[in-house]
Amino acid sequence: MSLFATLSRSVALAVMLVVTSPAALAELEPTDEQRQAAVEIADSLRYGHYADINFDDAWSQDAFQRYLDILDGQRAYLLRSDIEPYRHLETNMADALFNGDLDDAFSLYNTFSDRQRTRLESLLAELDEGLDFNFESNERLEIDREDAPWASRQSELDELWRKRLENDALTLALTDQDNEQIETNLRQRYEGQLTRLEQTEAEDVFGVLMAAVTGSIDPHTGYLSPRQGESFDIQMSLSLEGIGALLQSDGEYVKVASLVPGGPAERAGVLEPADRIIAVGQEDGEMVNVVGMRLDNVVDLIRGPKGSVVRLDVVPAQAVDMTRSQTVEITRDTVSLEDQAASSEIIEVERDGEPHRLGVVNVPTFYVDFDAWQAGEEEYRSTTRDVAKEVERLKEEGVEGIVLDLRNNGGGALQEANSLIGLFIDRGPTVQVRDAQGRIQLYGDSEAGTLYDGPLGVLVNRLSASASEIFAGAIQDYGRGLVLGTPTFGKGTVQTLNELSHGQIKLTRAKFYRISGDSTQNRGVEPDIDFPSLIDPERIGESSLDNALAWDTVQDVQYRRYGEPENMLDKLIAQHDTRAQDNPNFRYLERQSTLARQLREQHTSVSLNREQREREMEAQEAEQLSLENQRRRALGLDELDEWMDARTDTTPGAGEESDDASAQEGETEEDEALAVDRAYVLESAEILLDYAHLQASQRLAAKR
Repeated sequence: MSLFATLSRSVALAVMLVVTSPAALAELEPTDEQRQAAVEIADSLRYGHYADINFDDAWSQDAFQRYLDILDGQRAYLLRSDIEPYRHLETNMADALFNGDLDDAFSLYNTFSDRQRTRLESLLAELDEGLDFNFESNERLEIDREDAPWASRQSELDELWRKRLENDALTLALTDQDNEQIETNLRQRYEGQLTRLEQTEAEDVFGVLMAAVTGSIDPHTGYLSPRQGESFDIQMSLSLEGIGALLQSDGEYVKVASLVPGGPAERAGVLEPADRIIAVGQEDGEMVNVVGMRLDNVVDLIRGPKGSVVRLDVVPAQAVDMTRSQTVEITRDTVSLEDQAASSEIIEVERDGEPHRLGVVNVPTFYVDFDAWQAGEEEYRSTTRDVAKEVERLKEEGVEGIVLDLRNNGGGALQEANSLIGLFIDRGPTVQVRDAQGRIQLYGDSEAGTLYDGPLGVLVNRLSASASEIFAGAIQDYGRGLVLGTPTFGKGTVQTLNELSHGQIKLTRAKFYRISGDSTQNRGVEPDIDFPSLIDPERIGESSLDNALAWDTVQDVQYRRYGEPENMLDKLIAQHDTRAQDNPNFRYLERQSTLARQLREQHTSVSLNREQREREMEAQEAEQLSLENQRRRALGLDELDEWMDARTDTTPGAGEESDDASAQEGETEEDEALAVDRAYVLESAEILLDYAHLQASQRLAAKR
């Protein structure tokens, strides 16, 4: 199952309901359908899940804690006294679930909802009186309160919200908004939350409760309401018209989890994983603040008809302050099979004055045209068939090696991963699948012969998942080629979608294992040669998800190795390190990765003093700008005045039509130099050429 499919099904389950109404809200109660569904979910978890779940007091405590975390993860609304009447759920949440007794869990939600309504009304009342902040205090606001104790007095929360309101106002003031604009924007935010709370239904509460229940098991198991199930079916058919980005909740914010290969967002190049979306607007409409908005409501704002334009106010993943946003435009479109098809290019590498040609095949996803296949069409499209055509073309061009680029490939059809491996090996096992009963099923390539037996590299990154990891792991286990890049996502589990009397449940039913016996779960595939990455593994990847199933092993299977590239790694790494030291893009990647981690660790609170806040922002961005300009100077490119310009910088004349062929060629060369991401592909070609030469030397020595 692909990363896209897995996250799509679970994304709506981790939603924090930060919504409210100005009038007293009706008490929400579970329906008989929901009570029955709860029992069915409990039975499904007990008898159908891959893990051996013990529904004891420890599990009840974990599930109850997760429910509180989803409701009030920042400890900003509920008092300790609000929670005390429900403490019995810490030991009997399991009993309540199996009996369909959801009343107390719903009652706790109603308490939370009432506290949130009261708080939002209080904030609006303060806005009515007018804001009078001078932003001269020496106070700081703690950013992450997940581990903070529950407040025992209302005055503690009042103090917290005083600081929060001041920070919200300061954040807007730093974007050069005057008091009137600030008050208008904040009022819009809080009134929006009140309206959405008023619209909350029992199904929403049930979804949050079940998210806590299933999330205590593993991150890919989850409940889908009837509405969510319909939405997912649309997504999986790729007929949904939107921007082609998978979104997740991240506290009060919505972040980009991944981009759909070939989708509008990826083609536009204006979004990156871990970017946060803080406002959404249509082409001609006003921007709507989405901080604190439910995830599904944000998704609804972003969706729209093909050809229409959506505007997003985005805070880059590397930004440490939420004031550093930029507005981007994306034209909505559908994603077709053609957009996700494999493609190839030839890269020329010069050594000792002689040119060498290396092929690169980009594989965005593991796809197959099931409709054409089931109809018996001989020329149906699939990843394996398309890659085979590209490999044949590269062979005709006389390339000395081929790199398969699986970066950002979230997986897809398992059968395609197996058959693609078969292009590079002469039949054999490819992956083991272990079910909950411990039974192992072996999959493999049964066709004799190979399409390509030359030097092979596989380029991966943190967003290479599922079927991509199976492919990379098999190539590594067989000794068939080199795996280059960064550790992969670590999505090594298999889910099935089962119908309930009300809604559906997605269950983790099995795990993937490599033919060496190692799981791909949690750890992913470790590359033979590591590249630096700007994707933070603490924010993206299986190991960043709560309750991810552990890495483990099973018995290996018999298979023959095609080579021993590990014996060449010392030489290859030494040659790579030498080039990386002289490569401005690689130096930048290494330094930026280190800096981003340091800034994240340091940024635990924000100053409420405007001058201090500005100094801290300027210092942080000065470091980031310095790194960017060091890179640009080394590449002979113009320096930037502001760090944020790096996200939107384009080569002069790019995108403009020109009749001057030489000018266009120059722009292409500068574009390539400017693209940090391009450094991965170019260096992979260099490493593969080193590998090819070492292999040739070994064969020559063996003949002697």
